[in-house]
Amino acid sequence: MTAQHPLPSGFRATTTAREVIGHQRLDGKTAIVTGGYAGIGLETTRVLAGAGAKVIVPARDVPKARKALAGLANVTIDSLDLGAPDTIDAFATRFGDRPLHLLVANAGIMAAPLSRDARGLESQLAVNHVGHFQLLMRMLGPLRRASGARVVALSSRGHVRSAFDFDDPNFERRPYDKMIAYGQSKTANVLFAIEADRRYARDGIRAFALHPGAILETDLARNFDPDELERVIERARRIGSMKTVEQGAATTIWCATSPQLANLGGVYCENCDIAETKPDGDDGVRPYAIDPANAERLWTWSERWIP
Repeated sequence: MTAQHPLPSGFRATTTAREVIGHQRLDGKTAIVTGGYAGIGLETTRVLAGAGAKVIVPARDVPKARKALAGLANVTIDSLDLGAPDTIDAFATRFGDRPLHLLVANAGIMAAPLSRDARGLESQLAVNHVGHFQLLMRMLGPLRRASGARVVALSSRGHVRSAFDFDDPNFERRPYDKMIAYGQSKTANVLFAIEADRRYARDGIRAFALHPGAILETDLARNFDPDELERVIERARRIGSMKTVEQGAATTIWCATSPQLANLGGVYCENCDIAETKPDGDDGVRPYAIDPANAERLWTWSERWIP
């Protein structure tokens, strides 16, 4: 029996991250939040740190992170670029052997023009999925030592735009479409969580993927021209998925901390609950994004890119 169905949790699309955390305390816990210095990542950092967790924010732009996080207690900044494999390994070395209770794969890029890294990976796939895959692989020891850890991968409703194209993931033969590429990377985020949970649940590591909602007043929308952005906003309003940053971080915090998810994992969540599986429509998760065979195949594909 699949766990991919609503609990229900009792929360709503308008619930905020602070409402989700409530009076729960995270003292003694250590969290990593990639991209935790802007948009919903910043709100995630604020809420986790406010509950007592020690939050490490790996940043590609360290000066920007210092400015955004100035004055926050329980937060440290380190250098990491998800598109540069050597920096991921260096970050993991600096982290060392201490337990890691929470890994939030929050950072990402959207609708980027075609570019490839030194390995030939399309940039959205490289940053949104492969970089986080490598980070998880390097942090497995600390996650196991936590004796109860969660991995939270921020996907998107954008996953409905594309399954993972195993034949041409880097757009070497097919025409490049920035939103198809984004959708593929977001499907990869879901499959990543599905397979990570299957592999490591026995080690006390549970994994979740989620759609935070449409939060377009952040840097994530910087690659849209004004007309494109207006169309995206209009569609989000039409289907009722627009959220504030505080609401957008809520499902992350729910996946990361909720006791309701004890003994669960390997699911896609939205609006602070487990989503339904739907072949079409404006909500839910597509079957191809939670297919176990696809998840295992993607894991094998991803391993080839890790040095």
